[in-house]
Amino acid sequence: MNKTTISHFQLGVLLFVFMTGSSIINIPGPLIARAGNAAWLSLMLSGACGFLVLAMLLFLHNRFPGLTYIDYSRKLIGNTMTVILGFLPLSFLFHMQSAIVVDVGLFMVSSMLRETPLYAFTLPVFLIAGLTARAGLEVIARMFTLIMLLTAFSISAVLLLAIPDFHPNMLLPVLPKGFKAVLHGAFLTFGFPYVEVFLFGMLIPFGVAQNQKKASRALYIALGLNIFILCISTVSAIMVYGSYAGERPYVLFALARLVEFQEIIQRIESIIGMSLILGSYMKVTITIYVISVYLSKMFMLKDNSKIIMPIALFGFLMGLVAFDGSTQWAGLVATVHPVWAGCVFFLPLVLLTVIAAFRKPGSTANKNNAQK
Repeated sequence: MNKTTISHFQLGVLLFVFMTGSSIINIPGPLIARAGNAAWLSLMLSGACGFLVLAMLLFLHNRFPGLTYIDYSRKLIGNTMTVILGFLPLSFLFHMQSAIVVDVGLFMVSSMLRETPLYAFTLPVFLIAGLTARAGLEVIARMFTLIMLLTAFSISAVLLLAIPDFHPNMLLPVLPKGFKAVLHGAFLTFGFPYVEVFLFGMLIPFGVAQNQKKASRALYIALGLNIFILCISTVSAIMVYGSYAGERPYVLFALARLVEFQEIIQRIESIIGMSLILGSYMKVTITIYVISVYLSKMFMLKDNSKIIMPIALFGFLMGLVAFDGSTQWAGLVATVHPVWAGCVFFLPLVLLTVIAAFRKPGSTANKNNAQK
């Protein structure tokens, strides 16, 4: 695990696919329902919080080069507090991996194959994601670069072919529900996906060995592209459906149904369906790998690959008992997730950043050397 390295470009690709994977399908509809035409402003606000999370991770890595979140947490607050606080992010990480795949199952059951049981979709995704994560970060980075190009082309094609159905006048008024609704939308998208940048505290050390400045630039560009694409998708949905876009949980899937070009290209919503499956597969693979590294660092295991498949199995079982229906699941994502993720991801990261900012560089190392 310690010898694994990827390029700064591949690290940026992983962040982009992780942030964009399932959010581009799941975010626009619920976000428009809360913020209306100002949904893109909500994305800008929550995206700024995402940049803040990334900046804190890069600051900590600059202070502790080559170390993961768990490693420099031990240096800053000690082993006991690291283990105690470490269980907080771990609680959401396990829930998060099941949430990503459950979203795929709910999409397929509600939009395509209504009579098929949910586990028929979640089990294959977890199995393939677990096997991919077990292959290692280098394999993940190389494979996801190709898949990212395929999904980006598919979604771009759908949005371009939908241009004849755009009605720019639908974008006005900009603040139909007031600024409070904008904050409500920002709260939703902060919990999913932007606070989830936290996971890259476990991956940044694998991609900055060659050039830290280039790696930081690649990560910032990847996050910026994610915000831009989500804004474009949300604005496109508003220009087609107006305020009714908020009533459609998978609004891009509905938009793809409208695409028609010279009676040759019609009913291409399956492209969006495949993009959601591929995006969610990439995101859950990265999540499973991060959990394995997180547990290995916390409990000082030498090989993280041995616990990957048990982690995937646990995520599958959690998905079977985590909710009683799609309505309860939607409420959980909209209300509980932002608070839960903010408390277990954002607050501990802020704590470590503040401690590192006030502690002189090398003070911990000098103290350890003195004890030896």
